[in-house]
Amino acid sequence: MAAVLFDFSGTLFRIESAESWLRAVLDESGTELEGRELVRTARALEEAGALPGGAFPVRVPAELAGLWEVRDRSAEWHRAAYTGLSRQVPLPDPALHDALYERHRTAAAWTPYPDAAEVLHTLRERGIGVGVVSNIGWDLRPVFRAHGLDAYVDAYVLSYEHGIQKPDPRLFAAACAALGAEPKDVLMVGDSRRADGGAAALGCGVHFVDHLPVAQRPAALRPVLDLVAGPSWRGRATGEAGPRTRATDARPRGAAEQ
Repeated sequence: MAAVLFDFSGTLFRIESAESWLRAVLDESGTELEGRELVRTARALEEAGALPGGAFPVRVPAELAGLWEVRDRSAEWHRAAYTGLSRQVPLPDPALHDALYERHRTAAAWTPYPDAAEVLHTLRERGIGVGVVSNIGWDLRPVFRAHGLDAYVDAYVLSYEHGIQKPDPRLFAAACAALGAEPKDVLMVGDSRRADGGAAALGCGVHFVDHLPVAQRPAALRPVLDLVAGPSWRGRATGEAGPRTRATDARPRGAAEQ
């Protein structure tokens, strides 16, 4: 066993709720929204899919459809796609749309899953390489540093830095190369059967977890430690996720890929 690759959002970290996201930006800007209006606006932003790492849009506007499909291939497209979705929802100040995008890139907006540090630390102790492979439009390394997890990561392979996005096998190949590992000796851990499952085409093993709130998923990463201890994972996908709302995705409907 040479290395384990992890997805970011919904696998190692969880984004804050849409209401917490909106409230933080309103508080920082000194803008007030009455309680029920704040809840209504947060729900509308969530349905619009404006929170990266949060829900998929209920409907992607026609003018954003092309951009949405390639959003993770560049920082510019990522920002344009998500602020475009945000602008479908009226806010008290137009500047808040950009402020919301900036908020989601901060460490405060993300919480590690309870067992993330334990699993990453144990892999490091065993001499197993760790990589993070994410569909994303910004540098997530500061989030790992702020939460004390950067010391356990040997390589970050981010879609916007390579101009390709999961499930393209080339992104997983870049991660394997960065870790000096053959794909057959690598396990990919993620929450999206469609995106993270792309590693199987390269010959990697794949293990799925559910994209759930932090409090509801205290120990889903721990089975990884048992999987890497033996050869039983090779050549197949594993996972504890229950019934799907979408046949190709391990997450609840709407959980955006990162």
